[in-house]
Amino acid sequence: MTEPDKEANTPPPLRTLQGIGVSPGIVAATVVVLKRQTLRAGWYHLPADHIEKEVERFAGAVQAAGDELLQLREKLAGDLADALSIIDSHVLMLRDRMLVERTIGIIRHKNVNAEWALAQALSEIKERFDRIDDPYIRERFADIKHVADRVFGLLSGREHGLLAGEDRPVILVANDFSPEDTLRMQAGNVHGFLTEKGGITSHTAIVARSLGLPAVVGIEHATSLLATGDLIILDGGSGRIVLDPGPTEIQRVQESDRRNRLLADELDAYIHLVSETVDGFAVRLSANIETLEELPAVLRFGSEGIGLFRSELDYFNNRRPPNEEQLVTTYQQLLATMAPYPVTVRTLDVGGDKFFNRFPGNRAWLDRERNPALGLRSIRFSLYEQDMFRSQLRALFRASVHGRLRILLPLISAPAELRQVKGIVAEVLAELAAKGHFVAENVEIGMMVEVPSAVVMADVFAAEVDFFAIGTNDLIQYSLAIDRGNQYVAHLYEPFHPAVLRMIRQTVEAGHANNIPVSLCGEMAGDPLCAPVLMGMGLDELSMRPAIVPKVKRLLRHCRSSELRQIAQQVLQCGDCGQVRNLLGRELAKLYPGEYYQG
Repeated sequence: MTEPDKEANTPPPLRTLQGIGVSPGIVAATVVVLKRQTLRAGWYHLPADHIEKEVERFAGAVQAAGDELLQLREKLAGDLADALSIIDSHVLMLRDRMLVERTIGIIRHKNVNAEWALAQALSEIKERFDRIDDPYIRERFADIKHVADRVFGLLSGREHGLLAGEDRPVILVANDFSPEDTLRMQAGNVHGFLTEKGGITSHTAIVARSLGLPAVVGIEHATSLLATGDLIILDGGSGRIVLDPGPTEIQRVQESDRRNRLLADELDAYIHLVSETVDGFAVRLSANIETLEELPAVLRFGSEGIGLFRSELDYFNNRRPPNEEQLVTTYQQLLATMAPYPVTVRTLDVGGDKFFNRFPGNRAWLDRERNPALGLRSIRFSLYEQDMFRSQLRALFRASVHGRLRILLPLISAPAELRQVKGIVAEVLAELAAKGHFVAENVEIGMMVEVPSAVVMADVFAAEVDFFAIGTNDLIQYSLAIDRGNQYVAHLYEPFHPAVLRMIRQTVEAGHANNIPVSLCGEMAGDPLCAPVLMGMGLDELSMRPAIVPKVKRLLRHCRSSELRQIAQQVLQCGDCGQVRNLLGRELAKLYPGEYYQG
């Protein structure tokens, strides 16, 4: 017998890796793998007369870290408002009681070195964030860790430079990058990056999108699977990495890059144009934001209002919730800055687990839930913690005279919930009138459509509210049973799933049948591949990151509404995601020559 051919039995080499696409764009380049050593915090005891000197050493490192951030901020272009606000938040973290004061307290009470004390403080903060189910809020811990890592490096005297001296296009690979690392990639020959950690709503991802830097995160063991010098294609939209691509694949990427560069130069001309089709079909293009610091970007990129203001961060910046007067100040500034455009403020969208061990003075001292995503969260939490909910409603209505306010209720799943909220709203309005507070007459009350029951009952809900806002991020997760922040199943998170598309269309039809507008404020709204389909479905408003508005506006102004409706009708007849994407690859290439092409 002849010996079996070993090569024939050898499995083919791995051709692709699948991660989470967080910043769109396709690039081909060689890899540079950065394997940074973890700065370990060794413990050592200090004599009593050395304690204050150690506190001073820690304070000096914190000050130096803050100075570095401010220097980086000064170098940024004025149109990178997203990045500016993130750096500002990191500067504030360097003054945060949870991190700085707690570290100093540990140094003084346990007579230990600053590195070990900082590690203990960071561990305590992580325990709190680990109890948070919402990936958007949970990922804020990554920012705290990035800030702490910078202080660790200064305390130890060890620097870890990002990249220097590269004279060729590269894709950086690392366990993780901070937002500041990402900003510094502008100065190098970095064409994209991928990491083992991270999520789509992380600040690192937001900065990458602001810079137009293709990025993929959540590829486990990426620093081991790839080696410096490897040639790859990185697709920041799909999250797909192609290993050792051939000449044809490389040529395709180069052509795509050439088209994207040409199109990018055109976008400024669309910022202040009306968002309507050639035949006059208008779609409001609004912005999703979470802080007042993002308002300059909203105005800079021509957004026609705030389609989603996430009000949660006001409740997490300090150890206790903001009081009513603090909220009034925030909402007044928000409304006045955007007037006369509408501002949609989503009421507190958190879960009881997010307040575990945090606010001992309120009734949200709850046992940790086994499944917080299906538990006491969003409007359910507000109805449980009514004092907090009423305080936010009073602040919103008091601020309403400064602009055009729309109040958005999250995670409504049953008509009884909505009617209970409306009863509370009536009581709050009566209370404010009795105290002599003026309230705008035209405040609209709307609801998020983000669970399947809300879609099924959309015709009933439409008779009870002033507008719908479809939250596709949660709608996709709840409908398809997929956690988009989990790298093991993130590839199954599919906006073009026929069930998702049909639910969007059903919601639009129910809203319009009752003469109420329907908006969409999930990630789909700002996806150039999704936006034409959504516009063809008849949505009245799309809300997205501010920097994306000009690109979507350009798409809208280069077509006719009849063309978009026809594409949407064809998409709704597809039976699976692959058919949808193939159809769009053909039809959008015809509608927008030079921008889309069939791969």
